[in-house]
Amino acid sequence: MTEAGLRHGRASLGLSFGVQGVAFALLVTRIPAVQDQYGISDGLLPVFLAAVPILAGAGSVATGKAVARVRPGVVLRWSQPLVLLALLGVGAGREVWHVAVALGVFGLAVGALDASMNMLGVSLQRAYGRSIMLGFHAAYSLGGIAGASLAWAGARWDLSLLGSYLPVVVVLLPAALVGSRWYTEGKGPEEKDKDKEKGPGPVGAGGAVSFRLLLPLCLVMSFAYIGDSTVSNWSAKYLQDVLGASEQLATVPYSVYMVTTLLGRAVGDLGVRRFGAVAVVRGGSLLAAGGFAVVAVAPGAWVGMLGFTMLGFGLCVIVPQTFAAAGRMFPGNSDAAVARLNIFNYVGFLVGSPLVGALGDAWSYRGAMLVPMVLVLATLVHARAFGPEPARYGGGHERPHTADVG
Repeated sequence: MTEAGLRHGRASLGLSFGVQGVAFALLVTRIPAVQDQYGISDGLLPVFLAAVPILAGAGSVATGKAVARVRPGVVLRWSQPLVLLALLGVGAGREVWHVAVALGVFGLAVGALDASMNMLGVSLQRAYGRSIMLGFHAAYSLGGIAGASLAWAGARWDLSLLGSYLPVVVVLLPAALVGSRWYTEGKGPEEKDKDKEKGPGPVGAGGAVSFRLLLPLCLVMSFAYIGDSTVSNWSAKYLQDVLGASEQLATVPYSVYMVTTLLGRAVGDLGVRRFGAVAVVRGGSLLAAGGFAVVAVAPGAWVGMLGFTMLGFGLCVIVPQTFAAAGRMFPGNSDAAVARLNIFNYVGFLVGSPLVGALGDAWSYRGAMLVPMVLVLATLVHARAFGPEPARYGGGHERPHTADVG
């Protein structure tokens, strides 16, 4: 793979992450409009919302099996347009079964999309010989901010769901299809040498993925998404009901969280290159835990927002580095490891919001914030799994920076 090919592959994958961020934000930030358009009751809505991550987990499992026969880029090339068309289906339907089908397709396609994107990201990072995964996830955060802004504009101008989604899909679908021409998988020097020795072999060949070895990373992934879903689902209610903020001010923490997530990921790769993945994950975990502690004891809204700001900077580094660590741990079968690890993204998303809500109702919302704090701190126990020892790039060490591309 030439340097130009790697640059093109990196740019096209960054575009894919950004498009996915836009699509997902457009769906989740307009859930009230979806509920109104289809007349979904409050009791039935959680069923629809839970079905999406459950089906996404199934899509991730299916992708793990599919990449034994086809390249992850092929899965990504077809799953991303399917996500966008399913989003359009959510906006275009009128009957409840319409939205049920559209959300079902969306969930399955998102699982395949998330898994294949991160598979390609891990392989490109291996080829670069230095940390670039945080940059891909920064593109996702940027897309999420853009999607949330578009959703706000649609709600502000009282646009229908179809009116909000159609222009976005018309722009992003061709862009995603064109960008998919440059998807590429990178290989580190040790893999190229093996290819020369062994000759052609089945796609995805490599050592078996040991769930026992992968389990610490699966737990870290779940804990990170429990923290993330706590912010996305409860920050506004917490600020308004517990800290006495106005309705307008209560909308600010999540926006601040999204921006700090983007900023942290934009510079996070530099931190990994300078201090190492273990130090960055430990630092992020401590900062996130401190953020939850500040939120739990905050005397007022502004101190609470400081805590949510700390959470953005702390949590943002954990998920990308977890995928990268899985790739290092199983260099001969990183695609299968990433697909299996990706399932725990949805486990954390499913568990986080109900857990905090149940604890808040039964105990107190201040006390409930201490639970994700403890879970994030548990990441420190597993931080050594992020080190280079299981499988270093470039045959035992990172390649010299003079060999980097991009």
